[in-house]
Amino acid sequence: MMKKDWILISGCSTGIGRCLALGLYKQGFTVIASARKKEDIADLQTQGLHTLQLDLDDSHSIQEAVTAAASLSDGRLYALINNGAYGQPGAVEDLSREVLRKQFETNVFGSHELTNAVLPLMRRQQRGRIIQISSILGIGCLAYRGAYNASKYALEGLSDTLRLELRDTNIHVVLVQPGPITSKFRENAYAAYKAHINRDHSAHRDRYLNMEKRLAGQSAPMPFTLPPKAVLKKVTHALGSDRPRARYRVTVPATFFEVMRRLLSTRWRDAILARISDGVQR
Repeated sequence: MMKKDWILISGCSTGIGRCLALGLYKQGFTVIASARKKEDIADLQTQGLHTLQLDLDDSHSIQEAVTAAASLSDGRLYALINNGAYGQPGAVEDLSREVLRKQFETNVFGSHELTNAVLPLMRRQQRGRIIQISSILGIGCLAYRGAYNASKYALEGLSDTLRLELRDTNIHVVLVQPGPITSKFRENAYAAYKAHINRDHSAHRDRYLNMEKRLAGQSAPMPFTLPPKAVLKKVTHALGSDRPRARYRVTVPATFFEVMRRLLSTRWRDAILARISDGVQR
């Protein structure tokens, strides 16, 4: 790794993505920060970053962005950080096929297509890093997060498979699994909930009333919540290590979920995750 290496990051408008873009730029990397909205692109440009408009739901936008990134970097793109994602709250039985498809378009299909588009660049230079920003919910599930849980499990499965398929190359695939991180994730999730879940026609109406208070910011943050810089620290290691780990867990809850998955039976895990889900709804 050289500090002038080029890095493309998706989902840089706020939160983890913005922190990664600015933090890696300050460390000396040449960062191409992407976002969906023009106003977010303009803001990122004021920070001195190279920028691209990128909509993970749009194949044409993805191909245009990769072409532009290849041109900017003269084909020397070292790393892709797939950060763009959102959370769709709601009970599984209240998720329509279309709503579930929307969740996967952004969180899985878009990141997958973007990864496939940059891999030829990395193969030509015989080096590279694919860093997937997953989630604690790619380790264990919480109730009323079914769409997001499923998307992160899918991302982890694709990433594990890709890592096996690239094992004879110098291209490393890394999963970063944040726990609770301060960001606008809750705010965006609330917008998705209001757009796609009909509370008053659901068997889960009472649960939703409690969940709305949390999503609207009327409850305290989850315990052990960390700032986005905690993710930046793990990503920096994944970029710089000659032998990066397959997974980097961020926050105490992420580590707890992994230990629980390894040591406890499904019955015990379900009991604990149900209690955590109930506590989060309050």
